Amino acid sequence: MKTTIDVISGFLGAGKTTLIKKLLKEGLQNEKVVLIENEFGEIGIDGGFLKEAGVQITEMNSGCICCTLVGDFGKALREVLESYAPDRVLIEPSGVGKLSDVVQAVQEIAAKTEGVQMGGSVTVADVSKCKMYMKNFGEFYNNQIESAGTIVLSRTQKVSEDKVEECVGLLREHNAKASIITTPWDELSGEQILAAMAEGSTLEEELLAEAHHHDHEEGCCCHDHDHEHEHHHHDHEEGCCCHDHDHEHEHHHHHHHGHDADEIFASWGFETVRKYTEEEIRHILGELDTEKYGVILRAKGYVPSTEEGWLHFDYVPGEAEVRRGGAEVSGRVCVIGSRLAEDELAVLFQKSVK
Repeated sequence: MKTTIDVISGFLGAGKTTLIKKLLKEGLQNEKVVLIENEFGEIGIDGGFLKEAGVQITEMNSGCICCTLVGDFGKALREVLESYAPDRVLIEPSGVGKLSDVVQAVQEIAAKTEGVQMGGSVTVADVSKCKMYMKNFGEFYNNQIESAGTIVLSRTQKVSEDKVEECVGLLREHNAKASIITTPWDELSGEQILAAMAEGSTLEEELLAEAHHHDHEEGCCCHDHDHEHEHHHHDHEEGCCCHDHDHEHEHHHHHHHGHDADEIFASWGFETVRKYTEEEIRHILGELDTEKYGVILRAKGYVPSTEEGWLHFDYVPGEAEVRRGGAEVSGRVCVIGSRLAEDELAVLFQKSVK
């Protein structure tokens, strides 16, 4: 019996969790599945959403995945394989992890472990934000695009065909071979998406052979200055992050000195017993769009409601969802972004409570 390991990445808020739920429900319902999450940030929230699907969750809230891979990640993965002997392992790396590092680690384990094979590496990309993210977070965002065998576009039902075309064009500049799924998800079954992932994984073997060579030259994840200098120089030579000089300037401006997700992305969160009204939560999520609180890429959480039950919420720029959900052990809020104004966020979340 072989265990297949699929890696499902995507920038913060692209819709990875939604895609995973769909695959579990409409394609993997007869398989024994383990989900491994590596969430960037102190508070792991998705575990709560996915528990309902009856999946064993192993959360590793240890920051940027590329820095935890060498020891913990391999160990966690082996433990999962030994303890559960699953048919399939889904790995959901942190929204700011480097997909190439995750894929390489999985491949090394698959090569050494009998009965384990690498399945697909998938990146979920929000069609309405790919241009903005490439511009502002080139190094992290593009790595996910370049390392994917299958790219699943999310929210395509909400934009024009021209916008979808434009996004596909940008993605193709970074990855000429991946299968790109542009059909809205609700028109596809989980099984169709899994079939596309399997197809994409054969392309990956070629891509990985190239990537592997590339990684060895770079030594992957050290943070010393020579290395950084070399990495940037290397990136620019390859043309992989920057398309023109202004852009390059901007890229540096956002990147300080590259590489370390912890330096660019921050996460802020707290646990709470306060009760909120749905209006309050909607107001707070609306405020996050104003840029008064930093560049907010993602907010999610669950809090007790003043009426009854609990409010579960999800936010990505320009889009917020608040729904009623089951009770949790305690209320939790998590905000992820860049240059977060933590004091103002605290006031925003506290102030909204009468």
